[in-house]
Amino acid sequence: MEGVKIADAFEGRLNRTLPVAPWMAPHTSRLPGTVPISPADWLFRDEVFAVRMALRDRLIAERVDAVHACAPSAGPAAEELLEHVIARLADDAGYRVAPREVERPGGVRVARDGPPLLQAGRLVEEDLLILERPEGAAEHVLTGAVLCFPSNWTLEEKFGRPLMTIHEPVPSYDPGMGLRVQRLFDGLRAGTPLMRANILRCDHARLHSPRREDERCRPEGCARYLRVERQVLLRLPETRAVVFSIHTFVVTSASLPMDQGRALEAARPGLFATGLEE
Repeated sequence: MEGVKIADAFEGRLNRTLPVAPWMAPHTSRLPGTVPISPADWLFRDEVFAVRMALRDRLIAERVDAVHACAPSAGPAAEELLEHVIARLADDAGYRVAPREVERPGGVRVARDGPPLLQAGRLVEEDLLILERPEGAAEHVLTGAVLCFPSNWTLEEKFGRPLMTIHEPVPSYDPGMGLRVQRLFDGLRAGTPLMRANILRCDHARLHSPRREDERCRPEGCARYLRVERQVLLRLPETRAVVFSIHTFVVTSASLPMDQGRALEAARPGLFATGLEE
């Protein structure tokens, strides 16, 4: 597949640090593990920004149907989300925001036209998902997304589904957890985003790693890489849609400070291989 070729070309471009380590504190290591953050800390730019954004540009240009979807009903939320992103970037000295374009760090100019989620997807490293609760529905539904860096799932299969169905392959996401998460979504306030993070063991460093639900995972062995997703829930004030953003970090054990490595081994023995070089 072309998407795999694109991802493989960037396999060696790893994060040198891991600024988010959910296993380091009891309140973030337990599900759902959310903590409030400042709106100014919603988006994060890391040390491999240029490489990640080049990959996002290629995926959006060459595989747009796989990485983008937006229901007509989510159009207003997508527009509001883009304006929210641009407002945050206007305060970042690395960006230049103009009426017709936004210049991101590295000098790449992104025109302010076309689908709003695709514009946003070329400005920030985060994948951006829109979830809305239709009138009378019991749960929020995925109605829009720019998703360049999925880990073992596809936008095609999850788009249009409610939260519980989206998480069907996740053993820990039982009905009780589903109710807790839905209450979290319902209680989310504009201006008070919540952050959580998850950890995944991987034998590859691909960022674009889709997998359909009917495809079998390979047996877990000694993980060569650790993938951490910094996930933020944010309520848009006008449309009231919930934005779920995902910033992905991929590191080797050599990148972890000693205290993070020891704490991870204590919390999840054998999860991550040690002594590996990048």
